[in-house]
Amino acid sequence: MNLLNPLNLLNPLNPLDPLAPVLRVLGLTKRYGTFEAISNVSFSVHAGEVLGVIGPNGAGKTTLFECVAGLLPRDGGSVDIGGRVLSFRELRSQLFYLPDAIRPWPAETVRWAIEFTIGFFGGSDAARAQVVDELALEPLLDRRIGRLSKGQLKRAMLGVSLLTPQPVLMSDEPFEGLDLRQSRDVGAALRAHAAAGRTLVLSIHQIGEAARVCDRFVLLSSGRVCGEGTLAELAAAARGRTAINAAASLEDVFLALT
Repeated sequence: MNLLNPLNLLNPLNPLDPLAPVLRVLGLTKRYGTFEAISNVSFSVHAGEVLGVIGPNGAGKTTLFECVAGLLPRDGGSVDIGGRVLSFRELRSQLFYLPDAIRPWPAETVRWAIEFTIGFFGGSDAARAQVVDELALEPLLDRRIGRLSKGQLKRAMLGVSLLTPQPVLMSDEPFEGLDLRQSRDVGAALRAHAAAGRTLVLSIHQIGEAARVCDRFVLLSSGRVCGEGTLAELAAAARGRTAINAAASLEDVFLALT
């Protein structure tokens, strides 16, 4: 039995059609007065993939994630599965959202946070040792969360989120605050969980990290989607607009499409 995905479902949200999107965002819009932070954003998420929402700081990534997760009210659009709009309760049972720079329970230890997550959310106790090893959390287990450095906190909160049971995990800036070695270790851990059946949606502004970790990309600029697909698909779309070579990087493609 797979420790990370005991049910071993290709598409836990729609097992009758494993190729159908597990999650669709349709026409999502968020306004602050007359300013549209995100405008008519649509994209699909498929089972077991790592989808990167790519864009510079200020592109609207965090607002988009908070609207998808139900933390912010939407001014338009919906989140659905198979054409059925999800209620907030249904969404919570299918999606776990990890914000950037969150520091919960500052007086508690990392060990306590892990045990609380497994107990409260019904997470995977069997996967605990694997996650602790993947993210090098053993030296941090008895450290208070409020005393962790930025990079330590990021790894600890990623560890907590990877132990939750929801089939879709959204993480805002999972590489922020990590050094090169830590970024590579976190990237490898995220790829391993996706290979085991977890669906990951990551907000990333470091394009190099996104290219290394993600299967598909949503390019976001000024609150609007400028492209969605694999690097090859996005490169093909970019060649229709400007002259880029066949070996174009994700950075080249992003600049061409935005």
